Amino acid sequence: MGYNKENFIRIRREFDQKHLKAKQSAADRLQELHSKIPELRDIDAALSETASKIIRAIVAGGDIETELEKLRQENKQLQNSRIACLRYHGFPPDYTALKYECSKCDDTGFVGIKVCDCMKKELILAEYESSGIGKLIKAQSFDTFSLDYYRNDPGIYENMQNIFTVCRNYAENFDTNTGDNLLFIGPTGLGKTHLSTSIAGRVIDRAFNVIYDTAQNIFADFEYDRFSRSSNETPGEKTSKYFDCELLILDDLGTELTNQFTVSCLYNLVNTRINTGRPMIINTNLDQSELNKRYADRITSRLFGEFRPLMFRGRDVRQQKLMK
Repeated sequence: MGYNKENFIRIRREFDQKHLKAKQSAADRLQELHSKIPELRDIDAALSETASKIIRAIVAGGDIETELEKLRQENKQLQNSRIACLRYHGFPPDYTALKYECSKCDDTGFVGIKVCDCMKKELILAEYESSGIGKLIKAQSFDTFSLDYYRNDPGIYENMQNIFTVCRNYAENFDTNTGDNLLFIGPTGLGKTHLSTSIAGRVIDRAFNVIYDTAQNIFADFEYDRFSRSSNETPGEKTSKYFDCELLILDDLGTELTNQFTVSCLYNLVNTRINTGRPMIINTNLDQSELNKRYADRITSRLFGEFRPLMFRGRDVRQQKLMK
């Protein structure tokens, strides 16, 4: 389980800057008041001497408890004087206090060694954007998927109920160690994108790294890496993410310009992820016979041997919505 490395580094840096900004802001407010209110400056100077007085009392020996109690009372009196001074000059008692956005982690992003909830939220939002379908994830989820559009045919409705359950269980139980793959097959407008987006959103929420993109864009990156990459760019700079992410969702397989190069890239991608146990979801409008015609046997044998095929059937949901 892990977030996109670039996102994590960027957001970790942002939290470091936010933490430092809060400290600097408090220091600036304190300096402002010290310049305006000499009395407050003197009180703070006396308060800062407390630690030194404690050390001197311990070193001197004698009745340490009595001396420490005396210092506690002095400190309390100074604190009360400080509050009264601030109020007299029209400032709240906590005006110079450090004010962090998150009280759990003090804007560091961590509570102990664990990532704080506030940083998790930022990481999840970043993962939405880097997944490739940030806007879709916000609009399409399991909660917004309606089975009502399949009720006209009991057989189709039951099939879609089963598919919905499979997809939801896949998202809730996603584990990179299982290497479970899904193959969505069916005409356009039957919910393949909606359900794969729902899976992506839930898997990201569970702190896994997801890449979602179309076959056209993915193979365009492979083509660029092979034929157009400049000498300044590292090999695999645009394509390594497709091998490394914890879940890859390849949308619209079959819409790309199919040639020897793209078929080779598809085989390499599918085979490598299978061998490394990294799950994939593939969406396609092509049926099994069309897949067999377009791609080599070594690819289709893996698609139907290493993936769980889910056959989408019914009437185009988009058209049904337009007819309402």
